[in-house]
Amino acid sequence: MLIYVCSSSHGFGHAARDAAVLQELHQLRPDWRLVFSSKLPAAVLKLLIGISSVEIRSLQWDVGMEQADALGSDPEGTLKALERLDQVLPDQLQDEAGWIRAQGDEVLILADIPPSAADLSAQLGCPLVWLGNFGWDAIYAPFGGRLREHAERAEQAYRRADFLLRCPFDLPMDWGLPELPLGLVTSRARALPLHFLKELQCIENPMVMVGFGGLCLPIDPRHFGCWPDHHFLMPRPVEQSTHLAFQGISNLTLLPDGVRPLDLMPLCSRHLGKPGFSTFCEVMAAGVGLHVVERLDFAEVSALMQGLKNHANHLILSRSAYIRGDWGLDRPLQMAEQGGLPADGAAQAASAIVTLAERI
Repeated sequence: MLIYVCSSSHGFGHAARDAAVLQELHQLRPDWRLVFSSKLPAAVLKLLIGISSVEIRSLQWDVGMEQADALGSDPEGTLKALERLDQVLPDQLQDEAGWIRAQGDEVLILADIPPSAADLSAQLGCPLVWLGNFGWDAIYAPFGGRLREHAERAEQAYRRADFLLRCPFDLPMDWGLPELPLGLVTSRARALPLHFLKELQCIENPMVMVGFGGLCLPIDPRHFGCWPDHHFLMPRPVEQSTHLAFQGISNLTLLPDGVRPLDLMPLCSRHLGKPGFSTFCEVMAAGVGLHVVERLDFAEVSALMQGLKNHANHLILSRSAYIRGDWGLDRPLQMAEQGGLPADGAAQAASAIVTLAERI
């Protein structure tokens, strides 16, 4: 059996939850062949997946939404990117379908959540399972204009599958499919390098993880000094010039290579970041408080923020408050209105995939 994952190239969050499902699937069926297809950097995918036997194929299946920054969308840039993708998809679909056929295995496609996966499934005549908390139809439609046309195309594609694994913090996905609602979809924390763990154990102040996914908001390094009673943890900036600006700050530790924010979550008291599915799942599963910077122009955010209020202890910050360093770390958190969610979503999804695949 070959499980072929078409993962969105929109951002790290889709890949993170897909990796979590593959990890659980590998535990259930280590004899199955797992292939992960995405245009995200291979190094990022390998870190997220953490299983050397998972094959990675560098292919773009969707655009998602082009971003102005971590909190802003770029509709015009999205349209241009969709037009470019439409030009290359037909050949890509034909070539990749040929490659999959040549493997000689039974196939199930798991897609999160590129509409083009429906065409790949049709060419192969194999089952297709969606994994997601929204479809691009719901994201594109509110922008109107030509993006509404792409929304309609996406909705039609989503109806051509066999099953939906519905993640929490979800938008309507009324595609007429049988479905399974999931708990929080997250990987498990991995052991930290011993030298790094010893370094952290010497820190007495509460730790705060700062993270905005693949795209970062500008952050003034001086703001860390406004909170001397807290110690901050943050992924290492990619750009060397930005990296240098954060060196020498006494209450900031940059994560070493190979360590995910998730691996440090059990040591943290709070997380400062943007609304994001995988971030919310990882932080909520660890029972850590969420300081969330508002975002207004992405349809998923309404579901995320309602989920935040219902299921996590939290504090909501305006973008202007974040930029001026008013992070509210001295304020009590708002309590969850309905209590936490179970953290077994990845295991639920993997079990469902095994059941569906064994029917082939």
